[in-house]
Amino acid sequence: MLWFMQGLCFLPVFLVIWSSCTFIIAYLIALFRHDVDVVFPYISDTGANPPESCIFGLMTFISACAGIATIYARYKFVEKLNEDTSVVRPCFNKMALWLGMMSCLGMCVVATFQETLVTKVHDAGALLFFISGVSYIVLQSVISFSAYPYGSSLGVCWARASIALIAVVAFFPMVVCTNFVDQTKLHRDTDDKDYHFYLTSAVCEWVVAFSFICFFLTYIDDFKLFTLRVNLEYWM
Repeated sequence: MLWFMQGLCFLPVFLVIWSSCTFIIAYLIALFRHDVDVVFPYISDTGANPPESCIFGLMTFISACAGIATIYARYKFVEKLNEDTSVVRPCFNKMALWLGMMSCLGMCVVATFQETLVTKVHDAGALLFFISGVSYIVLQSVISFSAYPYGSSLGVCWARASIALIAVVAFFPMVVCTNFVDQTKLHRDTDDKDYHFYLTSAVCEWVVAFSFICFFLTYIDDFKLFTLRVNLEYWM
Protein backbone atom coordinates (compact mmCIF):
# COMPACT_ATOMS: atom_id res chain seq x y z
CA MET A 1 0.00 0.00 0.00
CA LEU A 2 1.27 3.46 -0.90
CA TRP A 3 2.12 5.69 2.05
CA PHE A 4 -0.55 8.28 1.25
CA MET A 5 -3.21 5.54 1.23
CA GLN A 6 -2.48 4.43 4.78
CA GLY A 7 -5.16 5.33 7.28
CA LEU A 8 -6.45 8.86 6.74
CA CYS A 9 -3.18 10.55 5.83
CA PHE A 10 -4.63 11.43 2.41
CA LEU A 11 -6.67 14.13 4.20
CA PRO A 12 -3.79 16.39 5.31
CA VAL A 13 -1.89 15.63 2.09
CA PHE A 14 -4.84 16.73 -0.06
CA LEU A 15 -5.48 19.76 2.16
CA VAL A 16 -1.92 21.04 1.90
CA ILE A 17 -1.56 20.46 -1.84
CA TRP A 18 -4.99 21.85 -2.73
CA SER A 19 -4.69 24.92 -0.50
CA SER A 20 -1.23 25.73 -1.83
CA CYS A 21 -2.50 25.41 -5.40
CA THR A 22 -5.43 27.69 -4.55
CA PHE A 23 -3.13 30.56 -3.60
CA ILE A 24 -0.58 29.95 -6.34
CA ILE A 25 -3.06 29.48 -9.23
CA ALA A 26 -5.05 32.58 -8.28
CA TYR A 27 -1.82 34.57 -8.00
CA LEU A 28 -0.55 33.40 -11.41
CA ILE A 29 -3.83 34.18 -13.16
CA ALA A 30 -4.07 37.62 -11.54
CA LEU A 31 -0.44 38.29 -12.46
CA PHE A 32 -0.96 37.18 -16.05
CA ARG A 33 -3.96 39.51 -16.35
CA HIS A 34 -2.01 42.35 -14.69
CA ASP A 35 -4.60 42.61 -11.90
CA VAL A 36 -1.92 42.59 -9.18
CA ASP A 37 1.72 43.55 -8.82
CA VAL A 38 4.47 40.95 -8.97
CA VAL A 39 5.86 41.60 -5.49
CA PHE A 40 3.72 40.34 -2.62
CA PRO A 41 0.14 41.32 -3.29
CA TYR A 42 -2.33 40.49 -0.55
CA ILE A 43 -3.70 36.98 -0.93
CA SER A 44 -7.18 38.45 -1.26
CA ASP A 45 -5.96 40.77 -4.04
CA THR A 46 -5.28 37.73 -6.20
CA GLY A 47 -8.94 36.75 -5.94
CA ALA A 48 -10.55 40.17 -6.20
CA ASN A 49 -11.41 40.26 -9.93
CA PRO A 50 -12.95 37.64 -12.26
CA PRO A 51 -12.05 35.13 -13.54
CA GLU A 52 -9.51 34.49 -10.76
CA SER A 53 -12.09 35.43 -8.12
CA CYS A 54 -14.33 32.57 -9.31
CA ILE A 55 -11.48 30.05 -9.23
CA PHE A 56 -10.23 31.39 -5.89
CA GLY A 57 -13.71 31.17 -4.35
CA LEU A 58 -14.38 27.62 -5.54
CA MET A 59 -10.96 26.26 -4.59
CA THR A 60 -11.02 27.99 -1.20
CA PHE A 61 -14.43 26.48 -0.42
CA ILE A 62 -13.06 23.01 -1.22
CA SER A 63 -10.04 23.77 1.00
CA ALA A 64 -12.39 24.74 3.82
CA CYS A 65 -14.28 21.45 3.45
CA ALA A 66 -11.03 19.48 3.47
CA GLY A 67 -9.93 21.50 6.49
CA ILE A 68 -13.13 20.65 8.37
CA ALA A 69 -12.65 16.93 7.65
CA THR A 70 -8.98 17.02 8.70
CA ILE A 71 -9.62 19.03 11.87
CA TYR A 72 -12.47 16.73 12.90
CA ALA A 73 -10.35 13.62 12.24
CA ARG A 74 -7.59 15.09 14.41
CA TYR A 75 -10.16 15.77 17.14
CA LYS A 76 -11.37 12.16 17.10
CA PHE A 77 -7.79 10.86 17.11
CA VAL A 78 -6.92 12.87 20.23
CA GLU A 79 -10.22 11.89 21.84
CA LYS A 80 -9.50 8.18 21.29
CA LEU A 81 -5.92 8.60 22.48
CA ASN A 82 -7.18 10.31 25.59
CA GLU A 83 -9.58 7.47 26.40
CA ASP A 84 -6.61 5.18 26.99
CA THR A 85 -4.09 7.64 28.48
CA SER A 86 -5.98 10.70 29.88
CA VAL A 87 -2.96 12.88 29.08
CA VAL A 88 -4.88 15.66 27.31
CA ARG A 89 -7.59 17.79 28.86
CA PRO A 90 -10.82 17.15 26.93
CA CYS A 91 -11.65 20.86 27.05
CA PHE A 92 -8.44 21.61 25.12
CA ASN A 93 -9.38 19.12 22.43
CA LYS A 94 -12.91 20.53 22.09
CA MET A 95 -11.61 24.09 22.06
CA ALA A 96 -9.16 23.20 19.28
CA LEU A 97 -12.03 21.65 17.29
CA TRP A 98 -14.14 24.80 17.49
CA LEU A 99 -11.22 27.08 16.70
CA GLY A 100 -10.43 24.98 13.64
CA MET A 101 -14.04 25.06 12.48
CA MET A 102 -14.19 28.84 12.94
CA SER A 103 -11.04 29.27 10.85
CA CYS A 104 -12.66 27.27 8.04
CA LEU A 105 -15.75 29.45 8.31
CA GLY A 106 -13.50 32.49 7.97
CA MET A 107 -12.02 30.99 4.81
CA CYS A 108 -15.49 30.64 3.30
CA VAL A 109 -16.35 34.26 4.12
CA VAL A 110 -13.09 35.49 2.57
CA ALA A 111 -13.73 33.50 -0.60
CA THR A 112 -17.36 34.58 -0.92
CA PHE A 113 -17.05 38.32 -0.24
CA GLN A 114 -14.36 40.01 -2.35
CA GLU A 115 -12.36 42.70 -0.59
CA THR A 116 -13.06 45.38 -3.21
CA LEU A 117 -16.85 44.86 -3.13
CA VAL A 118 -17.78 44.00 0.48
CA THR A 119 -14.68 45.13 2.33
CA LYS A 120 -15.97 45.04 5.92
CA VAL A 121 -17.40 41.53 5.66
CA HIS A 122 -14.28 40.31 3.85
CA ASP A 123 -12.01 41.79 6.51
CA ALA A 124 -14.13 40.27 9.28
CA GLY A 125 -13.81 36.86 7.64
CA ALA A 126 -10.06 37.27 7.21
CA LEU A 127 -9.67 38.29 10.85
CA LEU A 128 -11.74 35.30 11.96
CA PHE A 129 -9.62 32.98 9.83
CA PHE A 130 -6.27 34.30 11.02
CA ILE A 131 -7.12 34.59 14.73
CA SER A 132 -8.84 31.20 14.88
CA GLY A 133 -6.23 29.53 12.67
CA VAL A 134 -3.23 30.77 14.64
CA SER A 135 -4.95 29.92 17.93
CA TYR A 136 -5.72 26.44 16.60
CA ILE A 137 -2.15 25.55 15.69
CA VAL A 138 -0.85 26.99 18.97
CA LEU A 139 -3.33 24.89 20.95
CA GLN A 140 -2.57 21.79 18.88
CA SER A 141 1.12 22.28 19.69
CA VAL A 142 0.26 22.34 23.39
CA ILE A 143 -1.87 19.21 22.96
CA SER A 144 0.99 17.44 21.15
CA PHE A 145 3.42 18.04 23.99
CA SER A 146 0.78 17.00 26.53
CA ALA A 147 0.18 13.72 24.67
CA TYR A 148 3.87 12.87 24.30
CA PRO A 149 5.07 10.08 24.21
CA TYR A 150 1.69 8.50 23.40
CA GLY A 151 0.98 10.70 20.40
CA SER A 152 3.48 12.19 18.01
CA SER A 153 7.25 11.97 18.31
CA LEU A 154 9.15 14.71 20.08
CA GLY A 155 10.53 15.92 16.74
CA VAL A 156 7.02 16.39 15.37
CA CYS A 157 5.99 18.21 18.55
CA TRP A 158 8.85 20.67 18.14
CA ALA A 159 8.09 21.07 14.43
CA ARG A 160 4.51 22.03 15.29
CA ALA A 161 5.67 24.43 17.97
CA SER A 162 8.14 26.05 15.56
CA ILE A 163 5.49 26.54 12.87
CA ALA A 164 3.07 27.95 15.45
CA LEU A 165 5.75 30.35 16.71
CA ILE A 166 6.42 31.62 13.17
CA ALA A 167 2.69 32.19 12.67
CA VAL A 168 2.35 34.08 15.96
CA VAL A 169 5.39 36.27 15.27
CA ALA A 170 4.08 37.18 11.79
CA PHE A 171 0.48 37.67 12.92
CA PHE A 172 0.94 40.77 15.06
CA PRO A 173 2.81 42.99 12.55
CA MET A 174 0.32 41.85 9.89
CA VAL A 175 -2.65 43.11 11.93
CA VAL A 176 -0.95 46.34 13.06
CA CYS A 177 0.35 47.33 9.63
CA THR A 178 -2.92 46.49 7.87
CA ASN A 179 -4.63 49.28 9.82
CA PHE A 180 -2.44 51.83 8.01
CA VAL A 181 -3.07 50.51 4.51
CA ASP A 182 -5.65 51.50 1.90
CA GLN A 183 -6.97 48.02 1.13
CA THR A 184 -9.10 49.04 -1.87
CA LYS A 185 -6.03 49.45 -4.11
CA LEU A 186 -4.80 46.44 -6.06
CA HIS A 187 -1.75 48.14 -7.55
CA ARG A 188 0.86 49.75 -5.31
CA ASP A 189 3.52 52.36 -5.89
CA THR A 190 6.73 52.53 -3.87
CA ASP A 191 6.07 56.25 -3.42
CA ASP A 192 2.78 55.64 -1.61
CA LYS A 193 2.86 56.75 2.01
CA ASP A 194 1.48 53.41 3.17
CA TYR A 195 3.75 51.28 0.94
CA HIS A 196 6.05 50.03 3.71
CA PHE A 197 3.07 49.17 5.91
CA TYR A 198 1.48 47.40 2.95
CA LEU A 199 4.61 45.39 2.12
CA THR A 200 5.12 44.33 5.73
CA SER A 201 1.51 43.27 6.20
CA ALA A 202 1.40 41.44 2.85
CA VAL A 203 4.58 39.46 3.56
CA CYS A 204 3.34 38.58 7.03
CA GLU A 205 -0.03 37.53 5.62
CA TRP A 206 1.61 35.03 3.26
CA VAL A 207 3.79 33.75 6.11
CA VAL A 208 0.81 33.22 8.44
CA ALA A 209 -1.29 31.59 5.72
CA PHE A 210 1.39 29.11 4.66
CA SER A 211 2.34 28.43 8.29
CA PHE A 212 -1.27 27.39 8.87
CA ILE A 213 -1.23 25.19 5.76
CA CYS A 214 2.17 23.61 6.44
CA PHE A 215 1.13 22.79 9.99
CA PHE A 216 -1.16 20.08 8.60
CA LEU A 217 1.84 18.33 7.05
CA THR A 218 2.79 17.30 10.59
CA TYR A 219 -0.45 15.29 10.81
CA ILE A 220 0.59 12.80 8.14
CA ASP A 221 2.32 10.26 10.40
CA ASP A 222 -0.50 10.39 12.96
CA PHE A 223 -3.18 9.96 10.31
CA LYS A 224 -1.52 6.79 9.01
CA LEU A 225 -2.46 5.07 12.26
CA PHE A 226 -6.27 5.26 12.21
CA THR A 227 -9.45 5.40 10.16
CA LEU A 228 -12.95 6.70 10.88
CA ARG A 229 -16.10 4.67 10.41
CA VAL A 230 -19.74 5.71 10.29
CA ASN A 231 -22.16 3.41 12.18
CA LEU A 232 -25.76 3.49 10.98
CA GLU A 233 -28.49 2.76 13.51
CA TYR A 234 -32.20 2.74 12.73
CA TRP A 235 -35.41 1.84 14.49
CA MET A 236 -38.43 0.21 12.90
